Amino acid sequence: MYLNVHSHYSLRYGTIAIPDLVKEAARQGVTQMVLTDLNNSTGVMEFMRACHAHGIKPVGGLEFRKNNRLLYIGIAQNKEGMKELNDFLTFHNLKQRELPDRPPVFKNCYVLYPYMANEKDLEENEYIGIRSDELHFLYKKDLRRFQHKLVILQPVVFIGKIGYRLHEYLRSVDLNTLLSKTGTADKCSPADTFLPPGELENRFSKYPFILANTIELLDNCVMDYQQGKIKLNRKTFTGSKEKDKALLEELAMKGMAERYGAAHQKALEKIKYELEIIYEMDFCAYFLITWDIIQYSTAKGYYHVGRGSGANSTVAYCMRITDVDPLDLDLYFDRFLNARRSSPPDFDIDYSWDEREDVQRYIFKKYGAEHTALLGTMSTFKDRSVIREIGKVMGLPKAEIDSFTDRTQDAANRGNPTFQKIMAVSGLMSSMPNQRSIHAGGVLISEEPITYYTALDLPPKGMATVQWDMYEAELIGYDKYDILSQRGIGHIKEAARLVEENQQIKIDVHQVRDFMKDPLLNARLQSGDTIGCFYIESPAMRQLLTKLKCNNYLTLVAASSIIRPGVAQSGMMKTYIQNYHQPESVRYLHPVMKEQMQETYGVMVYQEDVIKVCIHYGGMNGSDADILRRGMSGKYRSRMEFDKLVDKFFEGSKKLGREEAVTREVWRQVSSFAGYSFSKAHSASFAVESYQSLYLKTYHPIEFMVAVLNNYGGFYTRWLYVHELRKAGATVHLPCVNHSTPVVSLRGKDAYLGFIGIQGLTLKLMEEIPLERIRNGNYLDLYDFVKRTAISLDQAIILIRTGALRFTGRSKKELLWNIHSLLGTKVKSFVHTRLFETEAKHYQLPELVNTELENAYHELELLGFPLSLSFFDLLQTSYRGDIRTKELISYVGQTVKMVGLYVCEKTVHTKNNKKMWFGTFLDADGNFFDTTHFSSSAPVYPFRGSGCYLILGKVVEDFGFPSIEVIKFAKLPIAPNPVLA
Repeated sequence: MYLNVHSHYSLRYGTIAIPDLVKEAARQGVTQMVLTDLNNSTGVMEFMRACHAHGIKPVGGLEFRKNNRLLYIGIAQNKEGMKELNDFLTFHNLKQRELPDRPPVFKNCYVLYPYMANEKDLEENEYIGIRSDELHFLYKKDLRRFQHKLVILQPVVFIGKIGYRLHEYLRSVDLNTLLSKTGTADKCSPADTFLPPGELENRFSKYPFILANTIELLDNCVMDYQQGKIKLNRKTFTGSKEKDKALLEELAMKGMAERYGAAHQKALEKIKYELEIIYEMDFCAYFLITWDIIQYSTAKGYYHVGRGSGANSTVAYCMRITDVDPLDLDLYFDRFLNARRSSPPDFDIDYSWDEREDVQRYIFKKYGAEHTALLGTMSTFKDRSVIREIGKVMGLPKAEIDSFTDRTQDAANRGNPTFQKIMAVSGLMSSMPNQRSIHAGGVLISEEPITYYTALDLPPKGMATVQWDMYEAELIGYDKYDILSQRGIGHIKEAARLVEENQQIKIDVHQVRDFMKDPLLNARLQSGDTIGCFYIESPAMRQLLTKLKCNNYLTLVAASSIIRPGVAQSGMMKTYIQNYHQPESVRYLHPVMKEQMQETYGVMVYQEDVIKVCIHYGGMNGSDADILRRGMSGKYRSRMEFDKLVDKFFEGSKKLGREEAVTREVWRQVSSFAGYSFSKAHSASFAVESYQSLYLKTYHPIEFMVAVLNNYGGFYTRWLYVHELRKAGATVHLPCVNHSTPVVSLRGKDAYLGFIGIQGLTLKLMEEIPLERIRNGNYLDLYDFVKRTAISLDQAIILIRTGALRFTGRSKKELLWNIHSLLGTKVKSFVHTRLFETEAKHYQLPELVNTELENAYHELELLGFPLSLSFFDLLQTSYRGDIRTKELISYVGQTVKMVGLYVCEKTVHTKNNKKMWFGTFLDADGNFFDTTHFSSSAPVYPFRGSGCYLILGKVVEDFGFPSIEVIKFAKLPIAPNPVLA
């Protein structure tokens, strides 16, 4: 008879995870109860599943609060009632309106108000909840008028004394106040827990009508949701399953003719096989909706990349959802979709960062607001941040909190009772949900209105979002559509546009098959000259490309997989490189292993390799092989089922006559690699995009690097992409009010940096300067510029110091003098219309000269890097090292001195938990070289941020790639700022 139960989804209030909540209820003999979390229905479906498993009747509901004050509790009589409650909350969330003091009259819900001495007039579905400690209010009261409206209100918020203390900490964290200052009204009652069996009935024994009302209310509630495995996503695309089937087959066959040719027998067989499974699994609508999304975005001129396990589908390739050819790469459709797969498959569709939202809005418009929502996420209290939150509510000083959050001081703090207490509380909080957020790109398209299953939030993106995450969506029965974004597509799209605008050449970046055969692109790939190119520009990737001498698509696909951290740490990366260069020395365990693993030189690089071995060596079917692969990655549905499939592998191998000792070794290798392996389709999708970037960087390098800058870069900081733009042959100019736009602008080979990179400049001014120039022509002089933009003194000074007003022909010091005389200390407006225009007065000033060094310091301050001089030109010394990057390979084994400009660093942990660092630098010629810093020397010679370093180290070589193992390392001083001298 619990009408007001809270789980830990009552954020920063409830303390009990739903499985624990239901177990405790069962232990206390509870037979039916209502989950009423605060202003959310996140846990209702999970609660129903758990209750059914424990023989408890679940009822869904919501507790509505405003400003931490209980307004009323909604209890659903049935599925329609749950929708009414979710719709009510959703309306106020999406409209961003406060909840009313009284709700509308629900048709399928009960409403409970907290007990008050002066009862309000109640609707037929409205009741008053009274706590056992409020029963004295009924003494000598005439109850005839409302006794049929009284029900038991026994909230449940915690279990046990520890649970109540945890609740107090959560409330203090939520209110950002000290534990001692958290008032009684801010917390639940110490009695808000499950009572021992019979206790609740005893407390209300003098008021049997209250007990009867409560039982009747609960008996009238039946959550009539379908149980078991169901599919809630959109069931048809055309409105008919038969029409869906016909359309899907038509699109697949038409696409096959375009991709392979109408007579391609292997493609036809694969497509027919896939279509049968798609029909059987009822995924026609899923494919067609994804295709429809692609059709829309293509018509808008948007670029996309289809990746993820969906790229294993030949049907998807023929429908142009992906550009990865599964036949060419021997990809297994079962990896994407099979009859025994427990989790729903999905397509990951990447768009440019500035186009994704429009695609999402199209989906909402096409499929309806009631049936469409973004997927949510649930963030938990993070480990060390929890310690800080707990320390704050305990009132500890900042220094002490800092010491507790520093892992290196854990041993010293272990005996501290305060630290022990914080760690105990953090242990209870660390896995609890903290706040709801939004998934990176998941979209749900539902057959039924989504509010049958959740209320909706309105995060900053402004699109309705469900109140649970992808794992709960899968358990409820939803398949998600991943509409993602990335900067790499923005680079490609923008570069193609710039080429058309700057050179009048139209590019089709989807001619990837031709790109893969281009010797110039493959030569660039082999050299590692890939700055700005998607997924292949990081120092580690460029090293790997060089070590592999990678000059083809298939090797790039493998590189995209083995670059992942787990693979490198397992030793698989080194083994692959060795075997790649010496394929004749690879020893295969069995002829089948050679047949299946020759492409990857005996190394199980991909998840598909695991599946291949299970099928061809162990005689398993594709569905079982994929489930076994998932199980080896720790994703099995049940350990028992997984063990059965392991037995099946050994039994199948025996039937095929494999030697037991060989089979055991094959299994050992398979199971050890499976946890590190990566989807080949995923790597192949990355490699396709890498080739698109490579094409643009090779044939249109200036436009490509401008596009990288205008899409806010990639792996590196902005100055390095400016450096690459200059290497590409562009003349890079400082921002100029007569040439620049907010982003980098390009005219021929002249690239003008944009206003966006200038520190302290307002967005409004960045946009106004080029707009005014377009409306009324170039600015004539300083006075004209000030008059037309109504610029403020501080903003004008920023532009002058950046060099953006150099068109005037005056030095910065002259301009600063003039701007102060124009605008001075008093605000002078140039906006109003003047009857007569009078020429500005001109004064004869002494010669005021800016030095290059002064300019470089201005640029460092306002742009973050110097353009007038190089970083090397700022050094006090003229020494540039004994050797340069081009000579490094000739000095292997020798100790050398080099001067390098810091690009980036990476910290890694060794197997014995020690730190080491990898550095990347440019020499004075502008070429990259890499360094390794071991823990024995790095603390003595640490990185000290951007600038140039003198490096003493030993040259080492790994598969033809030279680098330096650092012995000594020091940052070099630069010339002092002449303004401060």
